Amino acid sequence: MLKKQEKNTAKLQEFAALLEGSQNQAPEQRIVKGMVLEVRPNEVLVDVGAKSEGVIPASEFADPASVKPGDEVDVLVIQSENDEGAVVLSKKLADEKIKWEAVFQRYQEGSIVKGVVKGKVRGGLLVDVAGVDAFLPGSQIDLTPVHETDGFVGNEYEFKLIKLVPERRNIILSRRELLEEQLAEKRRALLDTLTVGEKRKGRVKNITDFGAFVDLDGIDGLIHITDLSWGRVKHPSEVVQPEQEVEVVVLDVDRERARVSLGLKQAQPNPWDTIEAKYPVNARLRGKVVSLAPYGAFVELEPGIEGLVHVSEFSWTRKVARASDVLQVGDEVDVAVLSVNKDEQKIALGIRQTEENPWDTVAERYPVGTRVKGKVRNFTGYGAFVQMEDGIDGMIHVSDMSWTRKVNHPSEVLQKGQEVEAVVLEIDTAGQRISLGLKQAQEDPWTTVTSNYAVGQTVKGKVSKIASFGAFVELEGGVDGLVHISQISDKHVEHVKDALQVGQEVEARIVRIDREERRIGLSLRPAGEATPEEEAAAFDLPDEYKGEGPTGLKAGQNIVGLASAFDQAFGGEEWSPDSAK
Repeated sequence: MLKKQEKNTAKLQEFAALLEGSQNQAPEQRIVKGMVLEVRPNEVLVDVGAKSEGVIPASEFADPASVKPGDEVDVLVIQSENDEGAVVLSKKLADEKIKWEAVFQRYQEGSIVKGVVKGKVRGGLLVDVAGVDAFLPGSQIDLTPVHETDGFVGNEYEFKLIKLVPERRNIILSRRELLEEQLAEKRRALLDTLTVGEKRKGRVKNITDFGAFVDLDGIDGLIHITDLSWGRVKHPSEVVQPEQEVEVVVLDVDRERARVSLGLKQAQPNPWDTIEAKYPVNARLRGKVVSLAPYGAFVELEPGIEGLVHVSEFSWTRKVARASDVLQVGDEVDVAVLSVNKDEQKIALGIRQTEENPWDTVAERYPVGTRVKGKVRNFTGYGAFVQMEDGIDGMIHVSDMSWTRKVNHPSEVLQKGQEVEAVVLEIDTAGQRISLGLKQAQEDPWTTVTSNYAVGQTVKGKVSKIASFGAFVELEGGVDGLVHISQISDKHVEHVKDALQVGQEVEARIVRIDREERRIGLSLRPAGEATPEEEAAAFDLPDEYKGEGPTGLKAGQNIVGLASAFDQAFGGEEWSPDSAK
């Protein structure tokens, strides 16, 4: 029994010793109060009520020189007893844990915190928030991307805490979200104060092809390109530049969609309000060509005021197909006001009205009967245009090209570029037309034909045209004679072209001359085969040309005067050597 009691007593003493030892051990990973026992050069001895004191490096204290024996400090128990039986403590870790626990208790996700940017780290900035390090991603620094962050280091800002992970002591901040919320609130407040028609000052923030965005101290408004100027604007950069301070007028406010329409030109007087008094009809002005269209040129008279010069108003004498044929953008021109439409904001201008109209004096400078010289500029089917001076053309009708032959096309007599002398026959100032005569500038060879030619005379000439009834032979002096088919040979000729060719030189006898009817009859047959009266009778005018008798013609009766013969042969159609054959 005694042995059993001794055995129990020993166990109780052993348990008491264990209990006493456990009470003298500090709790690991917990913050406890400790007392400074001794301050050494590089370490501080602290009693936390354990079996042994703990030694803490002096560098873990913010100000080691101010630490004194007896001071109470918070320390973190890292290890209650190491291999040497000493307790392991940390003042630095205790301070950090206290700070983190204070942050976790004070803030939550979405909280607004203040912090100082400590420096740059990969992907963003490191921010000191209440003594702990928080991360600010680069995308969350500002409203717009930031490429250079040195200017943020050392500055204090407000941030929105967007992520908090206590287990990992991880805090993520955003300055951009906070700025966006502040800006949104500012926009809402500003929208409530904006009224249509009021003037506001702002800064040009951005320029696009369709307009310019202006910052009204918190909200962006759009100036459409049509509201930048009273004049024509091709691109907004012609009127405003980024960062430019401007005064604008509020045109419209859409509070639901937070959109504001602004006008820059509306802040200035509308020049069209006084346009009729400033630019009366017939006023002569000088302006600059700012735009070209196929149908005309737009000329700026002053900023915001443009007029159109239609191509028909470019020149009195020249027909202008496209404005670009005459003018270029940037040219300065003299113009006259033709009409003003204030309601439609249109001004019609003319360039030719600033110059003298040469057609007003053409009758004085070129009276009827005047001989003029010029170059053949162009052909039509009925005549040729001759340039008398720059912009003034006269027309020679085919009927006024030759005294001796019927001209079916002007190319039979003239060539483009050829210089000719003609006589002014008629002037139509209103219609801007001048009729010229080529033959009138030459002596009529038929007035002297009887002096140069006589019946029975042998003449030489060249076949100029061939018809079914005979051949025309051009004689010296430009006079044509006709060889009737019956007078080509003493043998029967079925077709003229079988016996004669255009360009062929022939020798013939004159058998008849009629100056009044402008006819010369020729014969290639030997003399003496018929009496002169019989040969001349072969060239009598047929009844059908006299307006009487049958239309059928007998051989020897269908030779006619030169003009009538041409009409019979070609019917007024265009002639060529090939067609004559």
